[in-house]
Amino acid sequence: MSAPTESDGKRPPTRALSHVLDELEKSAVGDSIRIEDVITQLGHKSFASLMLVFSLISTSPASAIPGITAIVAAIVFILLAQMILGRTSVWLPDFITRRRMSTAKICKGISWLRKPVHFVERYLKPRLTFLFHRPWRWVPLLLLMGLTLFMPFMELVPTSGSIASAVIALFAAGYLTRDGGLVLLSLGFLLAVPLAVMYIGVPV
Repeated sequence: MSAPTESDGKRPPTRALSHVLDELEKSAVGDSIRIEDVITQLGHKSFASLMLVFSLISTSPASAIPGITAIVAAIVFILLAQMILGRTSVWLPDFITRRRMSTAKICKGISWLRKPVHFVERYLKPRLTFLFHRPWRWVPLLLLMGLTLFMPFMELVPTSGSIASAVIALFAAGYLTRDGGLVLLSLGFLLAVPLAVMYIGVPV
């Protein structure tokens, strides 16, 4: 079963985020997991779900996987571009889909995310839904694309990549649950990312 997409109203929004984690956990089999396996489990039409999963991975303790911030940035950039172009099915290049991630680290990240995800779900509901229609939807998509271009360089500044990924996760959660308030909140945090990176990167 694929995770709910922006056009899927079958699952209550308040459980949508937990469902994404459940599906990711199902795909975590063996010593490592391919990115292609994650996409297959969540569904090739689940743009927001995939964006949420990979940004959460980069936010959680699984971000200790070498190069994960750059990989997540590339994946999210491609997903955002396809959303802007109006594609209905996810495409990612082979050099990304063949990449493997440690199952143990992924499962550790999922366990770490359960509690905050359950907390956030209590407050999510459809609102300000005009933000998910053209031309309004293009504004956050373009801004987040700009953020992903800088994310590979953020690996040089400890935790800054996780901060950027958290902003993307907030947007994806809002998009998945049709919560325009959460999307606006993510854009507010997006504007604060440069200041956070500068603060973290300045030696005391």
